[in-house]
Amino acid sequence: MTIIVLTWLSLYFIISFTVLFSRYTGLNSWKKREQAALESILMGAKAVSVDSSLKKCATDNPTKERFEVCISLAEANATSGLTALSIIASTSPFIGLFGTVVSILETFSGLGAGGGSSSLSVIAPAISEALVATGCGIFVAIPAYSFNLLIKRKAYEVLSLIRREANVLLSLKEDNN
Repeated sequence: MTIIVLTWLSLYFIISFTVLFSRYTGLNSWKKREQAALESILMGAKAVSVDSSLKKCATDNPTKERFEVCISLAEANATSGLTALSIIASTSPFIGLFGTVVSILETFSGLGAGGGSSSLSVIAPAISEALVATGCGIFVAIPAYSFNLLIKRKAYEVLSLIRREANVLLSLKEDNN
């Protein structure tokens, strides 16, 4: 059972790092594009940059409601992957604990069937092996939780830029009217 639990936790570990690298690099480049688009608008550009998430919403007659829809779509895109990291961070310790409990139960069951030869030299290695599963569960949960927070922060930064772009575009529209 310990092998199954460790395999499961290894898969979680790989998924956590995959989500981190793919989302973090994607959000970084997205943030740079949105920052450039905002700077372009602030410098007097008449149209939204092609790279901006608001390109589809900034038509001839942009409205606050239209921008809110685009911002909601951007938010869904920016926060993808957070659910997986949250699940991994919250379930990994329990999976490790499950492996520990099952291994300890198997150890005591084997000792009971062994006819009373239960010395410390027999019990200690089995218990030690069982506790490895709990340690691995915690080892997987900590980076997953940290990655969740890093990506959440990066998504917040991107969405803040997009909201600022929308506010500037709406204020430009009001100034022109």
